[in-house]
Amino acid sequence: MNTYAKRLIHAIKLRNTSQSELARAVGVKPQSIQYLCKEGTKSTHSVKIAEILKINPQWLTDGIGLIEINTSISDIKSGYHANVEEGPEIMGRVPLISWVQAGEWAEIIDNFLPGDAEEWRLTTARVSKNAFSLRVKGDSMTNPHGAPSIPEGCVVVIDPNVQYNNKSIVVARLEDSMEATLKMLIIDGNQKFLKPLNPIYPLIPINGNCHIVGTAVRVEFDL
Repeated sequence: MNTYAKRLIHAIKLRNTSQSELARAVGVKPQSIQYLCKEGTKSTHSVKIAEILKINPQWLTDGIGLIEINTSISDIKSGYHANVEEGPEIMGRVPLISWVQAGEWAEIIDNFLPGDAEEWRLTTARVSKNAFSLRVKGDSMTNPHGAPSIPEGCVVVIDPNVQYNNKSIVVARLEDSMEATLKMLIIDGNQKFLKPLNPIYPLIPINGNCHIVGTAVRVEFDL
């Protein structure tokens, strides 16, 4: 058994849960967690697992740092110390969908099935039951001058029930496109624009040719 598997088993025992319960929370088959506890080295689900078990993801994946929150006296004696505060509470799960699905979200949401998502992601954002998430493509929202910046590969949680305002980050679909797009909404008097955060891309004027699908409420990164 490798050290990753040993750390995972220790964390599961520490949180007084089971491999099956962890699998349900992560949204994977029990066999996946069983494999990680036996042969696993690293997993694309390691960050989720760490969030659920409330442990340091670097400790889980690489053995770097200390295990994390709510460590007992017996854990301290055994060499596992906590040096960080408890992270935000997991509020629920949202589907990770395609940009085409996002453009059609208002039409397909009532018939959307769990298997229609690429995956279901845990989130710490307080969102409505209609929320979803998207993985960012391209560099149009990468701001070379600093924050806010939403680089390629990160996951954005979108809630259609959150009111958008000037400078809100929104998912929108233009009439001449099948896919949705992620941009900053600029409202200047009677004029509206979709603004990329990357200044090399132009403003997109909108005037009745655009449907705002939802408002971004959280940006999440996979390590």
